[in-house]
Amino acid sequence: MTRSLPLPLLLMLVVVNLLPAGAAEPTLASGVVFHDKNRNGLRDPGEPGLSGVRVSNQREVTRTDPKGRWTLPVSNDTTFFVIKPRGWMTPTNAHRLPQFYYVHKPQGSPSVKYGGVKPTGPLPASIDFPLHPQKEPSRFQALFFGDTQPRDLREVEYIAHDTVEELVGTSAQFGVTLGDVVFDDLSVMEPLNATIALIGVPWWNVLGNHDMNYDVSDDRDSDETWTRIYGPNYYSFDYGPVHFVALDNVIWGGATNLAGTGGYTGGMTETQLEWLKNDLDLTSPKQLVVLMMHIPLPDLTNRTDLYRLIEQRPYCISISGHTHWQEHRFIKRADGWRGPEPHHHIITVTVCGSWFTGQPDALGIPHTTMRDGAPNGYAILNFRENKVTVDFKASRQPADYQMNIMTPESVALSELGRTDVYVNVFNGSERSIVEARWNDRGPWRSLHKVLEEDPAYVAARKREPEKPSLPYRQLSAPMKSPHLWKSSLPPISTPGTHALRVRATDVHGRWHKSSRVVTLTAP
Repeated sequence: MTRSLPLPLLLMLVVVNLLPAGAAEPTLASGVVFHDKNRNGLRDPGEPGLSGVRVSNQREVTRTDPKGRWTLPVSNDTTFFVIKPRGWMTPTNAHRLPQFYYVHKPQGSPSVKYGGVKPTGPLPASIDFPLHPQKEPSRFQALFFGDTQPRDLREVEYIAHDTVEELVGTSAQFGVTLGDVVFDDLSVMEPLNATIALIGVPWWNVLGNHDMNYDVSDDRDSDETWTRIYGPNYYSFDYGPVHFVALDNVIWGGATNLAGTGGYTGGMTETQLEWLKNDLDLTSPKQLVVLMMHIPLPDLTNRTDLYRLIEQRPYCISISGHTHWQEHRFIKRADGWRGPEPHHHIITVTVCGSWFTGQPDALGIPHTTMRDGAPNGYAILNFRENKVTVDFKASRQPADYQMNIMTPESVALSELGRTDVYVNVFNGSERSIVEARWNDRGPWRSLHKVLEEDPAYVAARKREPEKPSLPYRQLSAPMKSPHLWKSSLPPISTPGTHALRVRATDVHGRWHKSSRVVTLTAP
């Protein structure tokens, strides 16, 4: 019986029977996916191989045979990973990062500032992946963080108090950070991982443009530190009835300035597109597929190549971060999409908001309102078979905080028809309905969607100093919000203090309500 070595903390690999010294490097790698009954990371007697489990080398995808064995091509720079099947789980390390991969890099990474993979030596004779069973219902929740992006330990503390603390003990089954895990300083990854681990669920990660090694000349070596800490830069896994696909859609072209912080484009390599096709070919069309990426799908240079792979699948959505605003986009024929129905792409709210800018609150945390006028926070995706709904959650705010109503504090009755009310519906879309009336009486008055700067954000930026005292920074410039509605105030004849009641539907047609108190004066 072949016996595996223990799991290292960062590179999950089960290694057995190294090749004889001096043997030629093989062109094929093989191993076993097995049921790790005692969860010790070792293949002990009585622990069988698992049949039909997918394994990949980031190009080809294969299934294990009846004894759990797999075979794939190998080069001197290959990351192998098991595609976690439904009802099974990989080990996780001390930071709850899934350990589902093995990096074969005999010479190790090139020299990079933040350290890459150490030399792995000869190819093991068998690369074995342990799995253990877990219950995975058809109905579940997952957390999605847009850019956490701390630039230092102080901002890791912001994340801890602003977002992590309220999620400790969550009912969600796992979480995902959609790139820009950190802000250029890759040494911040480990303390951030330790903080997010306190939420208490496995945590998957997507590579962003601020997570790369900038001190390399091309894209091939831009993820060396990432691979050391998180594993493959693209991969997939199943949870319940859903297939999740993490993509690397940042192509590094080399440093363009002394800081080395430029030179990337949004797109996917041909190798990754080939892998994605192979992955989807082995995924049932009845499964919901969730494509997870950093740069929004419509902004990729070769987006239509990806469209061709997914547009005939009846159940597929995609989700990204990067922009630091919240938006629901529906990709249509005018955008180059050929599918029978528009594709729903979610640009999700960011944990760091507008990069932790703005005036500090009572806890010393910048309010960091995003440029679209929405608060910082995260998304909760609710899955049920092949259906999904998206909840917007503002950090340290009640779950029903879903909009902001903006009117003057006091309005003369004679000016109602000439005074605007704005409503920012954070999880709104082109499909939303927004209506208002006074005191829950009379007919509802419709507001119309506009593409303007959020007035409350503009006012906040004007109130705040251009040069705040360190470590605080000025709010970013506003943008035209993609989820803003506007109308003149509804008519009413009675002066006094009134409640302007607003109701709005989110992207899924669910109604949310809010109120703003306004004083109406006699003409």
